[in-house]
Amino acid sequence: MHTLICGSIAYDTIMVFPGRFKEQILPEQLHILNVAFLVPDMRREFGGCAGNIAYSLNLLGGKPLIMATVGDDYQPYEYRLDKLQIAQTHIRKMAGTFTAQAFITTDLDDNQITAFHPGAMNHSHENHISVAKDVAIGIVSPDGRDGMLQHAREFHAAGIPFIFDPGQGLPMFNGEELRNFIRLADYLSVNDYEASVLQEKTGEKLESLAKDLRGLIVTRGAKGSQIFSGGRMVEIPCATPAAVVDPTGCGDAYRAGLLYGLANGMDWETTGRLASLIGALKIAHRGGQNHHFTRDEIAAQYKQNFKSTLW
Repeated sequence: MHTLICGSIAYDTIMVFPGRFKEQILPEQLHILNVAFLVPDMRREFGGCAGNIAYSLNLLGGKPLIMATVGDDYQPYEYRLDKLQIAQTHIRKMAGTFTAQAFITTDLDDNQITAFHPGAMNHSHENHISVAKDVAIGIVSPDGRDGMLQHAREFHAAGIPFIFDPGQGLPMFNGEELRNFIRLADYLSVNDYEASVLQEKTGEKLESLAKDLRGLIVTRGAKGSQIFSGGRMVEIPCATPAAVVDPTGCGDAYRAGLLYGLANGMDWETTGRLASLIGALKIAHRGGQNHHFTRDEIAAQYKQNFKSTLW
């Protein structure tokens, strides 16, 4: 059985400005801002929530199916997924569009200026859950607004359990829309900041929201994560990373661990610890898809971090 991952496929172009924005931007001149930054260091990463989740889930030995919309410039990503042997059955090419992409410029103080072009992602509603076969579990991750709303309804109608992962798409929805997502979903996954926004928008505490779910997961960075399920809260410790290099894609790596654990009937303690470990392995590498591990390496790292066996 497969895991259906609805979300974005994107390119991330990351540039480093070897100076400080504050030295180039004059506050009194913001009304006529016209600034150019020389960025000698640039790299392009394969990204997008669906792509990142599928990458880590594939390394774990899961069976990811990506459902996404891409543009005319998709070919390099297509070649990559072919090499990784990740199915592209439900990746739809939208003629006359670009694949979603972010352009991120970072200065020496780690301040960032980001421009994001959604491109083909705005057509995500043209994909339908009903066309995917042999699906055991799914996830609705950040994507086009209409697509996220539609895919949640379609997962629920098909009786396929799914995680609602609003991520950076959270600001697109009002309180009632978020409450409806939660009524349709089986699981909800947010980070601690998103959890605060979610409570403010819905007017409900996490414990109250969790009553409508089989599991509500809150990631808290170096503080680990919390899982609310069945009227109890499970504390998940943070796995120790080999290095802290780049947090980009850590949430997606964590969700790959969640999906693997849920698809394979693991308990919450084991599922959360596995997810934590995948996130820690990712943070030691740049980008969302440059970490590597085998199942044997995961088992060894799991035992080292949590003093218990995984499989």
